[in-house]
Amino acid sequence: MPSINKSRAHTVPAATPLTPLRVALTAFFALDGFVFAGWVVRIPAIKEQTDASAGTLGLALLGVSAGAVVTMTLTGRLCRRHGSHPVTVVCAVLLSLTVTLPPLTHSPLALGAVLLLFGAAYGGINVAFNSAAVDLVAALRRPIMPTFHAAFSLGGMIGAGLGGLVAGSLSPTLHLLGLGIVGLAVTALAGPTLLRHPPPATVRTPPTAADPVSRRLAPRTRRAVVVFGLIALCTAYGEGALADWGALHLRQDLKASAGAAALGYSCFALAMTVGRLTGTTLLERLGRTRTVVTGGTVAAAGMLLGSLAPALWAALLGYLVTGLGLANLFPVAVERAGTLAGPSGVAVASTFGYGGMLLGPPAIGFLAEWLSLSTALTSVAVLAAAAALIGFGTRGTA
Repeated sequence: MPSINKSRAHTVPAATPLTPLRVALTAFFALDGFVFAGWVVRIPAIKEQTDASAGTLGLALLGVSAGAVVTMTLTGRLCRRHGSHPVTVVCAVLLSLTVTLPPLTHSPLALGAVLLLFGAAYGGINVAFNSAAVDLVAALRRPIMPTFHAAFSLGGMIGAGLGGLVAGSLSPTLHLLGLGIVGLAVTALAGPTLLRHPPPATVRTPPTAADPVSRRLAPRTRRAVVVFGLIALCTAYGEGALADWGALHLRQDLKASAGAAALGYSCFALAMTVGRLTGTTLLERLGRTRTVVTGGTVAAAGMLLGSLAPALWAALLGYLVTGLGLANLFPVAVERAGTLAGPSGVAVASTFGYGGMLLGPPAIGFLAEWLSLSTALTSVAVLAAAAALIGFGTRGTA
């Protein structure tokens, strides 16, 4: 009997204040989206500054991807050893510092080097705060993971909008320096909350499985984590594809004006944000499996409309529906992978997801050359449908 009480005390430490932790984590999710979007909108100016061709710029931008993918696996190990809260704070500081570096470069090679550092910080914080969020979700026993990702989306919308407003009046150096200062300020305000309190729950596995000596996952668990990673990949593929090619499709294939074409991704991003804000309610009513299956099916239908519709209004409606469908697939996949395998599971799912976001734009480009851009974008619908099928197959574990 004493051992049972000890186990329960270990899994639900009531002394940990959950509301301050939730607010602090939400701030870090929003900060991540804000900083990354602020950097993205200044890429054209950095291209001119470094005198990079489209090809060399593409190679330099791979630094972000390479840094993120390599660091994600390492971060999972750091979170197991030192805890997800301190790792989140350290990565937030690094993200805030490294985002100021790209305007200081004057060659594609130097740009690629600093983007490697920026990508490492970006990948690291994504694994760390998702791991922390998984623990908080377990403690609250409510499916609130989508609300954290909604904060990321909101931060991205604010960062992109503010970046567009100041692009004509502030140099990239001043703009990204400002992002870094904001990042350090948010970290100084929210970081102490994470550092004062350990993760509130370890209910995902029994204490013996959490023993550092037991580093190998059971084959069944490992397969399940990979499956959830594939759902994340399918979802992120669509996000990356629409971010890079959605506006061009409207402009090139439907002859939309530049403003109307830009509205396409805004519709998608807004729908993603709204979908994630309502994701907790959706998950409580439908459950994880039906949410994934329904979301993937809705996204597939929406993208078929968005890519093949002959009229602008119908394509915009398709983008909107696609965003609503995809909104909660990635948060659910990351949360389930983290529940099954802790920070290592989050790292695997995040790496798959980031890989999908990287795979989407070039895959669409190749398909567009062979076929057409509108046909190429239907691959987003195919992968969304695949996510729905995979989600149905995981109904025993989701």
